[in-house]
Amino acid sequence: MNILKRPIITEKYAAINEVGKYAFEVNIKANKVEIRKAVEKAYGVTVTQVATMRALGKMKSRHTKSGAVTGQTSMIKKAIVTLKEGEVIDFYSGI
Repeated sequence: MNILKRPIITEKYAAINEVGKYAFEVNIKANKVEIRKAVEKAYGVTVTQVATMRALGKMKSRHTKSGAVTGQTSMIKKAIVTLKEGEVIDFYSGI
């Protein structure tokens, strides 16, 4: 099971990067211990705290010639990890 799907890089989460917190989209079945180990292994940092949240899927609809089509986006799980004082993760090094 792949724990970390991708880092979340938005203006909101870039602001909390300043204080040593980083956001990731993670597998829906992953728990906090697995997330902590995956981040520490992938980035070589020490994680002090993990907070998780589930974002429910949104209802979407569009109108076509054959009528209205409705559906729902998939649910995702986010994790905000706090690193040890003085450690950073550089997402932009490969750009």
